[in-house]
Amino acid sequence: MYKILPYHRTQARRLGVVIRPSRNQNKKLDVYKNGRKVASIGAKGYGDYAVFLGKERKGLFPKGYAASKRKAYKSRHQKDRVVLGSAGYYADQILW
Repeated sequence: MYKILPYHRTQARRLGVVIRPSRNQNKKLDVYKNGRKVASIGAKGYGDYAVFLGKERKGLFPKGYAASKRKAYKSRHQKDRVVLGSAGYYADQILW
């Protein structure tokens, strides 16, 4: 089961959605809006900004590593992360 970090909760609250560990075994989180599931986001087995930042703070990665991963993600997913309400949008806003 994926551990929801404070960063993720803060981002979800900012968007007005609720997040829970995903029931889909291949995804990290399920996103709910007004009690209705709107998306499953984040592939398990891959990092996200909060995970990389935590490891960077522990000294497992060099300083700036999380920021470089974030920049690469945003560049790679430019087309799907700007569609409001899509899974890509919520992944970008909550995980990255």
